[in-house]
Amino acid sequence: QVQLVESGGGLVQAGGSLSLSCAASGRTLSRYAMGWFRQAPGKEREFVAAASWSGANTYYADSVKGRFTVSRDNAKNTVYLQMNSLKPEDTAVYYCAARPYGSTRYWIIAEYDYWGQGTQVTVSS
Repeated sequence: QVQLVESGGGLVQAGGSLSLSCAASGRTLSRYAMGWFRQAPGKEREFVAAASWSGANTYYADSVKGRFTVSRDNAKNTVYLQMNSLKPEDTAVYYCAARPYGSTRYWIIAEYDYWGQGTQVTVSS
């Protein structure tokens, strides 16, 4: 079992930045590739970013490419999402998730075995 806890969400003005963290416990995070997803009110949960188990490979949704950066520190069992140039359309609950080593379909929700409870990000215009 892996327990994931997100933090760092909040209210920010458009153009601002936020840094989300996802702390894991239960098992070492280095066994898992990690992803960030978000869900806005009335919308389906969508892929945002992912990092391979080592962090050497990262992937982004087109909507956040160039603005968001995913990284991880396996020694600290933590994954990060740095969000810059935030837009009102980035407003959502952000979730981190873990998928087994070897899974390659990083954009597929069903590939992820463990999820955090989410953290709210609100971007005002």
